Amino acid sequence: MRGLQLAALAWLTCNALGASESHYSLRLAGGWADHHDFGQILSLDAGYHHADTALIGIDGGYLLHRFELPFELYAKGGVYRYLENGHQEDFFETTAYLKLYYNADFWDQRLRIGLAEGGSYAFEIPMVEKLEAQESRDNNSKFLNYLEVSIDASVGKLLHVIMLEQTYIGWTLKHRSGIYGLINNVRRGGSNYNMVHIETHF
Repeated sequence: MRGLQLAALAWLTCNALGASESHYSLRLAGGWADHHDFGQILSLDAGYHHADTALIGIDGGYLLHRFELPFELYAKGGVYRYLENGHQEDFFETTAYLKLYYNADFWDQRLRIGLAEGGSYAFEIPMVEKLEAQESRDNNSKFLNYLEVSIDASVGKLLHVIMLEQTYIGWTLKHRSGIYGLINNVRRGGSNYNMVHIETHF
């Protein structure tokens, strides 16, 4: 529900901004924690975590390179607010990452698939990560590797509105982990969040 509310707010914001050819991007997103692991969610085996926690946030990006093939590379950073559902105080997280987009154009539509890699620093350990560490007798860390996968479509092309062709709506899988112990000895602990997002270029 929080994700849908955020998407509605983002829609109004992006519509006010308009869209034009530029190197900058702005994404608003919100979502919920998932108890499945990264691979399970990608295979469409997704669900809610019993802790019922959520998050909302904003990411900004700058286009580093547009390849001859339908790929674009962005440098991005974000700030998120973890909503811990009373388990502990809510807190912020910052992210910095590189993201590669593949643009698929067909039937006058555009579909983007994105893959990102970088770092995440949370100002507190998310409750779902604490529970994961307890279950697997693992460690926790405020700083972890950051990974995300996304898929979205052009709002303008779907609705045939030219001014919204550089505005995209879709889904993002947000992932924090220690890469099997490579970061701060976190082997199995981490978290996954399914997010609804809307992104515009201006």
